Amino acid sequence: MHNEGKEVVLVTSGAIAAGIGKLGLKSRPKTIPEKQAAAAVGQGILMHMYEKIFSEYGKVAAQILITKDDISHRTRFLNARNTFFALAEMGAIPIVNENDAIIVDEIKFGDNDTLSATVASFVEADLLILLSDIEGLYDSNPRTNPNAKLIHEVKEITEEIENCAGGAGSSLGTGGMATKISAGRIATAAGVSMVIANGEHENVIRDIVNLKEVGTLFAPNEHPLPLRKHWITFSTDLKGKLVVDDGAFEAIFYNHKSLLPKGLVNVEGFFVTRSNCIY
Repeated sequence: MHNEGKEVVLVTSGAIAAGIGKLGLKSRPKTIPEKQAAAAVGQGILMHMYEKIFSEYGKVAAQILITKDDISHRTRFLNARNTFFALAEMGAIPIVNENDAIIVDEIKFGDNDTLSATVASFVEADLLILLSDIEGLYDSNPRTNPNAKLIHEVKEITEEIENCAGGAGSSLGTGGMATKISAGRIATAAGVSMVIANGEHENVIRDIVNLKEVGTLFAPNEHPLPLRKHWITFSTDLKGKLVVDDGAFEAIFYNHKSLLPKGLVNVEGFFVTRSNCIY
């Protein structure tokens, strides 16, 4: 696909799993230091595998390790975005993973579904493909209900769609269908189509790109959020609240206007505005 001129970004898991094998551990570590140690060992192994395979096709792989903290800071977010665009211009393929060797709970994405949806949104991708060990989204859990039906297309993520999501995935991974639904919200809000499909099927990616009916397609929003509003909505942490009057609410919510000081009723929380006024 890259040879056909398509720009490709690969978001991967596997650093901790690769480290588990190299260190001879019998199960996934339980403590954060143990997980980080496994990730530190495994990340190099993981990248070596990708570099070896891609080099056989004359492709250059670039490692990018990201934390949620990197994305929540506007300057670092824009720097990361510029790095992806520069790599695309140079013909390299970014291999993205969370920086598990140094991560703490406060600055982690926690799963690669959310990470990949975030990356897809800020590089303005056309399509996000989530490869899993299941065919797609079902109306109930197919592992417990033999009559569960595959949902081929989701036009809008409703409460009913969220209720279809099951629990966690494999013992080595961290995500489940619930995280994929959450990723769908992030991606589709940015105008990115998303497909959940079974990665074990041969040529599954090419079939998806060729518009064959594979897995579950999440249709992009007809009116996607502008990049800055999308970043504010999905990539920043809540620091405080502004309580506004009815007039300000109508102006902001229905007419998409800016908030004027006279519309403020109350301010909650501790944060710094662009004018450096601390609340």
